[in-house]
Amino acid sequence: MHDIRAIRDNPAAFDAALSRRGISAASSEILELDEARRAKILAAETAQAEANKAAKEVGAAKGRGDEAEFERLRALVAEKKSQIAALNDEAKAQDAALNDLLMRIPNLPDESIPDGEDEEDNVEIKREGDPRNFSFTPVEHYDIPGIRPGMDFETAAKLSGSRFVLLSGAVARLHRALAQFMLDTHVDEHGLTETITPVLVREEMMYGTGQLPKFGEDSYQTTNGWWLIPTAEVTLTNIVNGVTIEESYLPRRYVAHTQCFRSEAGSAGRDTSGMLRQHQFEKVEMVSVTKPEDSAAEHLAMTKRAETILDKLGLPYRTVVLCTGDLGAGMRKTHDIEVWLPGQNAYREIASISVAGDYQARRMNARFKPAAGGKPEYVHTLNGSGLAVGRCLIAVVENGQQEDGSVDLPAVLHPYLGGKTRISADGQLV
Repeated sequence: MHDIRAIRDNPAAFDAALSRRGISAASSEILELDEARRAKILAAETAQAEANKAAKEVGAAKGRGDEAEFERLRALVAEKKSQIAALNDEAKAQDAALNDLLMRIPNLPDESIPDGEDEEDNVEIKREGDPRNFSFTPVEHYDIPGIRPGMDFETAAKLSGSRFVLLSGAVARLHRALAQFMLDTHVDEHGLTETITPVLVREEMMYGTGQLPKFGEDSYQTTNGWWLIPTAEVTLTNIVNGVTIEESYLPRRYVAHTQCFRSEAGSAGRDTSGMLRQHQFEKVEMVSVTKPEDSAAEHLAMTKRAETILDKLGLPYRTVVLCTGDLGAGMRKTHDIEVWLPGQNAYREIASISVAGDYQARRMNARFKPAAGGKPEYVHTLNGSGLAVGRCLIAVVENGQQEDGSVDLPAVLHPYLGGKTRISADGQLV
C-alpha cells in the first residue's frame, strides 16, 4: 500500500516510478479521490462547528422567550446533524475507495533494477557451478527409471485431478530429507527462527501481504472464508500485523516448512508434465522484518542463504535480478535463483528472494519504535524461498541421474537418508 502523503507531495515522482511498470498517470485518479474525500471531511467539520454554535444559542433563545428564534435554531441543529451524517457517510465511502485503489496499485520498483518487458530482460548477476557433461542424453525427472516407481501422477489425478503427485518410497524419503536439510541449515547455520504456522488464514492476512484484493484467483478459499496460503510468506510476515515493536526487537528472521496451495491461474499449458508446477507443494520459506536502512543488506544476505542450499547440494545455478516487467506486484526488487535442469537443458526458477520495503507494512500497520525516540516508523519486510522442496528434488534427481537409470544423491543428504547414497534403477534407496 502506498503513502498518500508522499503521492500528494510528489505526484510526478510517483507516476515516473509506476511508468517503469507500464502504468501511466496513476496519481491523478488517486489525488482526485483524495481531494474529494478531504473536502467531505472539511465540510462535515464545518457543519459540526455550525451545529455546535446553534446548539449553544438554543438555550439563550429559550431563556429570553424568543420562541421563533428557538424553533429556527432547533431546526437548524437537526438539519446540520442530518447533513453531518450524510457527509461522514460519503467521506467514509470515498476513504474505502481510496484505500482499495492504493492497495491495487503495485509497489514502486527499486531504482537499481533494470527496465524490461519480461523474463528475457532479467539480468544475470551470478553463475555458480558448471552443468555436468553427460555421456548419455539426460531425461526429465519423471522419466528417470529409478524415480518412476515413487512418483505417481495417475493415482494423484484419480484422487485430486491434474497437477498433483503421489510420492512414495525412496522419492518420498528424499523429499522429506531435503526439507529437513534446508531447515537445519537455515536454523543452525543462518540463525533463523524455526516456525510452524497455520496454512489456513483469515482474509485480512491475505490483504496484509498483497495477495488480495488483486490476485485472489491465484489462491484457494474455503467455504467458511479462510484462505489456503500460497506461501508461508503470508503467515510469517503477518506475525507483525497490527503490532508496534521496539527497535531492539529487529531484525526478526523466520523460517517455516509448509504446504503451499496455488490455483496456477493463467498458467494453462505450462509445465503440465511432471511436478514442476503443482497445485499443492511444499516450500521452506524465509521472512525477515527489518529497519528501513537495513533491508537492502538483508536482501543480499537472504539471497546468499538460499544460494548456500544449492552450493551444499552441488547443483549448478544462476542468480538474476528481475526487470520491471517481470517484478511481482508487491515487491521493489527481486532476485530469482534458477537451478540447472539437464532434462530440460535449461535453468528454471527454484527461489525468489524479494524486498517489499514498507509496502506490506503499511497494509498491515506494522511499525517499530525508534530507540532514539520519535514517532513509530514502518518496518520493512522481505521474503524468499529457501527453497521450493519439490523443485529441489527435481534438480537433485535430474543432475544425479546415471545411464543405468539410478540416481546418485548429494553427500550432504546421506545422513538424512540413513547413510544411503543412491536410488537404484528399480527405485530403492541403497
